[in-house]
Amino acid sequence: MKASIVDLRYKTNDILKALDRNESVTVLYHGKVKGIIKPAKKKSVSKIKDHPFFGMYKDAKKSVLEELENIRKPRYDL
Repeated sequence: MKASIVDLRYKTNDILKALDRNESVTVLYHGKVKGIIKPAKKKSVSKIKDHPFFGMYKDAKKSVLEELENIRKPRYDL
């Protein structure tokens, strides 16, 4: 869609509808391109199981609680 500066002011609703349809809006000033308004990318919803860290320690011999205890212990035992 192409829109002039005047269209930005008076036809804002039409421009927003074009953005909802994932159309880019080219802004014209005196017939020359001044900029392009692109629709915002929608957030992709991903599952936790798809994260690369998930299942990283599946072959570990210690339980989760033992691992946490090991991480949280002080650096040096007194």
